Amino acid sequence: MSSAEATSAQNAAAGARQGAAADAAAAEQRPGVDWFADLDKHVDQTVMTSDVCKVYIMGETRIPALDNVSVNIAAGEYISIMGPSGSGKTTLFNCIGGLTKPTSGAVFIDEIDVAQLDANELAWLRCRKIGYIFQSYNIIKVMTALENVTLPMLFAGVPGDEAQDRAVDILTRVGLGDRVLHTPMELSGGQQQRVAIARAFANRPAIILADEPTANLDLHTGEQIINLMKEMNRESGVTVICSTHDHKMLAQSDRIVWMDDGRIKRIADRDEVEITISQLSEQQH
Repeated sequence: MSSAEATSAQNAAAGARQGAAADAAAAEQRPGVDWFADLDKHVDQTVMTSDVCKVYIMGETRIPALDNVSVNIAAGEYISIMGPSGSGKTTLFNCIGGLTKPTSGAVFIDEIDVAQLDANELAWLRCRKIGYIFQSYNIIKVMTALENVTLPMLFAGVPGDEAQDRAVDILTRVGLGDRVLHTPMELSGGQQQRVAIARAFANRPAIILADEPTANLDLHTGEQIINLMKEMNRESGVTVICSTHDHKMLAQSDRIVWMDDGRIKRIADRDEVEITISQLSEQQH
């Protein structure tokens, strides 16, 4: 890493610490509201959507992306969402993750209505409750694997030494113990996705949202990533919601949700479907 890149990384880390301190101070100035406690509670149904609709307006054209989507996801479940491009999977992810608000309906995270949160509360939720994994990795290219995984913990207010220790532990857990000081340019695609997984789990979230996490990986590496996500789901009890076209990922799922035209077409338990390399079909009982 060059001196300029090192300085950039240090500045980002310092900014994260300052931002976390500012958020904490702002929260303390809100009398009579213990919103940290409400947002930190844990319930059996960690995600609930109720008649969620999302309509995008393009000039005079209304484009419906979600149409009355209702689904309950239990804490610790591994859910795979299947559907063609344009089926509404990404929009549903964005609504669950608090990145966009539904046009109507409601999204609840641990019984908290996400649409009712203010900017500070929503930032807290996204930082501490939800981990994101993207098909394009979205890790910071000028930072090492260690710095990428440490950064969200600094935003969450974790002390620097503790954040680094936790980052090393989780990078070792995902098989990158000998790559902690490598930048993305020095890592393969599969290794970069492992960094992204480590980063997503860094703040010990309740929910992992994984958007096509194996799309840019070869067959063997994709299988490794699938197995790794399931192992971490079992060990940590985190709820995993995964958008995918990869039938191999479905084998690790507890339930499978099919979407099309912004609607949920059906939901099935894993033992109700037969999965092969070339096709996916419901078993006949």
